[in-house]
Amino acid sequence: MSEENVPVTEKDDEISLIDLFAVLLRFKWLIIGITAAAMLFVVVYSVISLKLPPEKSYLPNNYKVSANMLITDSDSSSGLSASSSASSLAKLMGVSLSSSGSSTSSLILYLTSSNPFYDAIAEHFNLYEKSPVEKSPVAMMRMGLSKKVSAEYDSSSGVLTVSYEDIDPEFAVDVVNFCVDWISDKLDELGVDNNKISKENLEKNVENSWNEILKLTKELSDMQDRVIQGRALWTKENTIEQQRIELELSAQKEVYTQLRSQLELLKVKMATEAPVFQILERASVPDIKSGPSRGKLCIIVTFAAFFVSIFLAFLINAIKNMKNDPEVMMKLKGTK
Repeated sequence: MSEENVPVTEKDDEISLIDLFAVLLRFKWLIIGITAAAMLFVVVYSVISLKLPPEKSYLPNNYKVSANMLITDSDSSSGLSASSSASSLAKLMGVSLSSSGSSTSSLILYLTSSNPFYDAIAEHFNLYEKSPVEKSPVAMMRMGLSKKVSAEYDSSSGVLTVSYEDIDPEFAVDVVNFCVDWISDKLDELGVDNNKISKENLEKNVENSWNEILKLTKELSDMQDRVIQGRALWTKENTIEQQRIELELSAQKEVYTQLRSQLELLKVKMATEAPVFQILERASVPDIKSGPSRGKLCIIVTFAAFFVSIFLAFLINAIKNMKNDPEVMMKLKGTK
């Protein structure tokens, strides 16, 4: 097919493609130079940021530390469905607990994004003194912690993961373990695990009852010793007092027996039921960083510089063509 028979559009496309390659070849050193300079700059930037101390580096290594907890979700959980005291405590914290649709996991996720949670971290670790902010320090601290602290719940496994990211891995470990303890204490305060609270109360009552038995036994023994040793005469009042102590001692032994039985039964029940909140794995110092990826940064910057240099080459070529075209220059100058 002769050149005269080639369609105009196809011929124009062929010429345009050749022009594109011609522009790239004409400005190849510009493209190579900009790309190489950007690549060298980002590599040096990354190396220097790695060599500097974390607190002085403009691109420090970050370490993400996590702790795992097993959450037993149930709408009929003893603490969430049948505890008026828990409801009142929850209202004081701004949490609304209802008898239906509530779950331990959703409660914990709320708590880990609440202001009392962030305030407790900041106060425990003196973050206000370490990072002083003049304007709205409390709000700014809460905002900063919300970006570093995260909580994720996997409904399929029932595992809740609390994480914290920081340039200091040991500090991140301390923060995460504090968060775990804070959550555990807050769940106890809200009465979520009723079995655990009942067990603690029974243990306390058993101990008090046993101490009372020891006290009454000692009183009875001291009274008898005084009479035997001749330091006191046995009177009618002594007999009445002895009977009183013996009655109280007998009643206290019965109370102790019942409390002890209830405690043992509760232990058996707790052994067969999964607790509401279990710490599976506490935080530990990580061996590897979580970011930033300096290699990925170098690749992105290099490719970005390459495409920018190509755009710049076409822009320079277009400007030159415009300057060499009298008709275009006349239009730009506003003359005909």
